[in-house]
Amino acid sequence: MSKDADIPGKLVSQGAYSAFVPAPLPPTLDWTPRLVGVLSEADRLIGRLAGEGGRLPNPHVLMRPFVRREAVLSSRIEGTQATLGELLAAEAGAVVQRSPEDLREVGNYVVALEHGISRLSKLPLSVRLLREVHEKLMEGVRGQHATPGLFRKTQNWIGRPGSTPATATFIPPPPGEVEPCLAALERFLHESGLPPLVMIALAHYQFEAIHPFLDGNGRVGRLLITLFLVERKILPTPLLYLSAFFEASRRDYYEGLRRVSERAAWHDWLEYFLQGIARMSEDALSRATRINDLLGEWRAKLAGHSTNTPMRVIDLLAANPFLTITGATKQLELAFTTAQRAIDRLVQSGIVQQISDAKRDRVYCARALLDILEEPAHLIPPNPN
Repeated sequence: MSKDADIPGKLVSQGAYSAFVPAPLPPTLDWTPRLVGVLSEADRLIGRLAGEGGRLPNPHVLMRPFVRREAVLSSRIEGTQATLGELLAAEAGAVVQRSPEDLREVGNYVVALEHGISRLSKLPLSVRLLREVHEKLMEGVRGQHATPGLFRKTQNWIGRPGSTPATATFIPPPPGEVEPCLAALERFLHESGLPPLVMIALAHYQFEAIHPFLDGNGRVGRLLITLFLVERKILPTPLLYLSAFFEASRRDYYEGLRRVSERAAWHDWLEYFLQGIARMSEDALSRATRINDLLGEWRAKLAGHSTNTPMRVIDLLAANPFLTITGATKQLELAFTTAQRAIDRLVQSGIVQQISDAKRDRVYCARALLDILEEPAHLIPPNPN
């Protein structure tokens, strides 16, 4: 496309290698019919998710397992192996076999996202907020390069394990250029008049090109997307995440970022990113609707029960399909035997199953709900017929 000749940045010689310094956003865009069409579809589908998702009886409760699903998938892109089931089970109090380090990294992602969302009520989306998010993300994790909340003071690079700057596939800006680049990115976020979904597509690329931290850049860059959508009130609650899309199309994701840096292929990147918004909006709405329908079926099964305690336990399952009697006792402020009877009722109704052999601290799981959360994302548009 003709406007893709826009210079994406400059190479700065560092002696044995050259580092890439991205030009300030925005680039010149050619609003081709294809780009307009992809943006229109993304706007329509995220708007549908915002409308219908907001009308679900418990969108803020449903947000909790969605946040955890995003944490698992975003961390998986970086090599962490913990599964959603393991994270949810551990949070419910179950003993899981996954390494504590993997669970901590995924758990930190949840903490970082929730911190960022809560801070948006007092602080705009800014470099300061991203540093706070990074600090939460990297707190107590393994490795010597975490430096939570601090911008890098040395050169980093992207490449195969064991690569050097001379063999790297991409070298971000030198340390002295990091803060000026981030200041320009912050100005763009605050001042640009572009459509919001185009803005965040450009901003996500720019953050990844700057790579301001020694570790955690990919995860903070994905957190940036969610925080932007929440700040702009594009969604009433953060049900939409792109990590599943990036994970399922990982080669296209990295290729798209690389092509912008090397060839200013902004339009290809925008089309890819906006298609991700469209597909994940459909996916999130389908998932949230099916979970809500399942909860409705369970409530109908228990209608007419002598107490409402089993109904209250179902409300706990909406936030986490794993539970223990001890956990239900604490969360619902019940006597242990009362919680046990309620869970026994759910077992008899086929809603939960005991999944541990322990006589004490038994763990139960609503597998039908967990299956909806764990199923792979659907990246192909649904057939209109």
